[in-house]
Formats: sequence, structure tokens, C-alpha cells
Amino acid sequence: MDKLLIPCIYLKDGRAVSGFGSEEAAWETDPEALARAFGNSGADEILVFDFSGADAEHDRAIGDIKKICGAAEVPVIGAGNVKRMEDVKKLLYAGCRRAVLNFAKPENRGLLEEVSKKFGKEKIVVYLPDIAVYEVCREAVEELAGMVLCAQGMEQSLHGRTELPVLVLADTGCAWELLGSQNIQALTGAAVSGKNIDLMEVKSRCRARGIPVNTFESKIAWEDFKLNSDGLVPCIVQDYQTGEVLMLAYMNQESFQMTLDTGKMTYWSRSRQELWTKGLTSGHFQYVKSLTLDCDNDTILAKVSQLGAACHTGNRTCFFQELMKKEYDDKNPLQVFENVFSVIKDRKIHPKEGSYTNYLFDKGIDKILKKVGEECTEIVIAAKNPDKEEIKYEISDFLYHVMVLMAEKDVTWDEITRELARR
Repeated sequence: MDKLLIPCIYLKDGRAVSGFGSEEAAWETDPEALARAFGNSGADEILVFDFSGADAEHDRAIGDIKKICGAAEVPVIGAGNVKRMEDVKKLLYAGCRRAVLNFAKPENRGLLEEVSKKFGKEKIVVYLPDIAVYEVCREAVEELAGMVLCAQGMEQSLHGRTELPVLVLADTGCAWELLGSQNIQALTGAAVSGKNIDLMEVKSRCRARGIPVNTFESKIAWEDFKLNSDGLVPCIVQDYQTGEVLMLAYMNQESFQMTLDTGKMTYWSRSRQELWTKGLTSGHFQYVKSLTLDCDNDTILAKVSQLGAACHTGNRTCFFQELMKKEYDDKNPLQVFENVFSVIKDRKIHPKEGSYTNYLFDKGIDKILKKVGEECTEIVIAAKNPDKEEIKYEISDFLYHVMVLMAEKDVTWDEITRELARR
């Protein structure tokens, strides 16, 4: 099993800091930027501590955690301010893959069974303040938790006692030395959270020491690629979320290996005859999600997370000059949803006389909810009919009214698809 690097973010007063208490700590005004930086630099997950106080502060922190989950592109663990089952629910609904129960608080120990059975043990991390607490709660922790979190040093006491993966909060020491211990499955804290720490470099050092970590390694050797007359392989670059084709570039063996090592798309510039890491001067980096070789071994398809524009002209994609186009219906499911949703949102901003959509918005939330309920019932009735055409019609009606509800409550398809993907 790969060992994990899990940098942490501390939230307080609407701001975020990495490596709290360390010399590298630097306050950020945008928690999303810090989360995105961690996600793009090689983090396997991110641990977020909510240090807020009053309820209003806590609600703001939940909003920040939701933004972090959307920006990070890696799983998020939520911790802090958990006092009841509802607090765990808020963290998970905000987008966290897991939530932490702090067993330093005796009242949280009684929550474990309830939240584990409600959300699943894989969603629950238990923080253990000392070995005495673990011994008292051992049976429940082993049965109902998916991971344990402890301070640096305590992993020695847990060795041989727990079957669960141990996440260690470490503020000192080199990450590759700490992960070399068989007692540690994952590492968090200042040791992996400094803004200047290159997590891909940390993983490279771990790999060199035989420590299993999640890195980019090609399943096919470069020697098996078919090169063109210049000794290069063309690489088609695609947005990993939308499928949009962004650009075409070329790779040699060195740029291919550098891409694997750094997690950033690196090419061979034919015009300058040099290595070219996309974004090094513009800031528009391309972070690798996957690399795939075609059937002839002569073309690479890269799916990436693109920052900013892919094209030097400032366009999102290099493919923007239309040569010809035949009219056709775009049947890409998500694109259809987005197109219909865009019309609905436009109606809300720019009302149109006689529009049924504007009629619903004018009548308000109760009318919208009534229609959603009615359409739900129509689906149930249609499902009893052997003719599937009727149920297709009713589901389409239902989805339209749900999109009106989404626009009214400011929920987007991006948020919905992220939630479905997370599940």
C-alpha cells in the first residue's frame, strides 16, 4: 500500500495557513489558492483544521472548507469543531471524504458508533491523544473507524496494536525519513505542509529509498514508443474535466521523464530546441492527471488540470479558429445539462415575457418545490407503464424543474457532478 503525504491547512478568522507554528507559516487570504497549490504539487489528500470559535465563524469555516474541496482536486479530511453528529454531516456534505473525531474530548468518543453506522467507517478518522485513550476505546476504534490520527512519537506505541492505517501529525524531521518507519502509513503536519516544500520532490526521495508512494510511473518504456523523424512523440493535451482539447505539443525522452518526475507537463520545443515546462513563464501550468499511449505507440494523450490559458494567444484552447461547421445536436450529456441550465439562469437574470421559467421564478420557492414534487409523482406513475417513452418524457420534465430549483438555490452542475464523483 502506498504511503500518503497529507499537507494540512489551518482555518481561522476566514484565513488559511499552512504549517501552523512553523517558520514557514504564512497567512493566506484565499484558502482555495493554498488547497489548489497543495493538490497540484503532489498531495495525496489535504487535512483541514477548523480553528473557528463562535457559530458564525464556524459556519464561515464550513463555507471555506467547501471551497477547499472544490479547489484541491484531491480528497479532503475535515477536522475541528466536531461536537455532534450534525457537525460530521456538515463536513462530509461540504465535500470532505473523511471527518476527524477528536478523542481528546470524551464526549466525542460516544459519537463514534453513531457516525460510523450513519456514514460508513471509511469516512471516520479518530484522533488519539495518548495510548491510554486508545486502550480504553480500542475495540470501538478498530471496529468503527477507518484511520487513526496521532501526534509524532505516538505511532511507536500504536505499533502492533492497531490494524488501522496511522496518520502522524509531524512538525519536525524529514518526510522521507519519517515515512521510512513501518509504523507510519500517512504523514501530515508542518513536515509536509510548508509552502516551499515540493511534494513531488519529497516523493522522489521516498521512492529512491524504497518507500512506496503514489508517483507517476509509465507502464510502457520509452524504448517501446514509435518516434517520428525528429525523434519525438506528439502529445495531444485535453482538459481532464471537460474533455476539451487544449493543444498539441511534442515530447522527447527527457521531457517525458521530467513530466513523470514533476507532475507538470514538460515538452520539447522544436523552435527553441530546448525543454519547455508549460507555464514556467506564464504561470499557466498543466498538472498531469493521466497519460495514455495510442494503439500504434506513436501518440500520447495527456489529461491535465489546466491553470489559465493553454494557448499563447490567451485563448483557453489553441483550437479556436473555426474552418467549417455543420449544424448538429450536441448530445454530450453534461453539455446538454449545462446548455439548458444556462438558459434557465439567463431567464432569471433577464426575464422574458410569457416564459414558463420566469413564471416559476416569480411564484417563488414554494411553487418550484410543488412542481418538483408533482413531476416526481409523474415519474412513479410512468414507471408502471410498459412504454419507456413516457418515463423518458417525465424524467426530462423532472430534470428541467430540478434545474429551476438549482438556479433558485444557486447550485451548479459542477457542484452536483463533484458530489457524485466523490461518492
